[in-house]
Amino acid sequence: MSETPNPIQIQKFLGGIDYPATRDTLVERAQESGADGEVLSALENLPDKEYDSPTAVSSAISDS
Repeated sequence: MSETPNPIQIQKFLGGIDYPATRDTLVERAQESGADGEVLSALENLPDKEYDSPTAVSSAISDS
């Protein structure tokens, strides 16, 4: 199993996104920013809900 990317790596690919954002919006933004498979996988595995800040995304990733 691959290692979870750190929050800084993930936020690098989510720059400019407007919060609140859904999981699908986060994944789409990361794809547009050229995120690698580990980052995309981490975002795709998030619970399907709205995230109100970068901190909420980072917390959800570290909890999964």
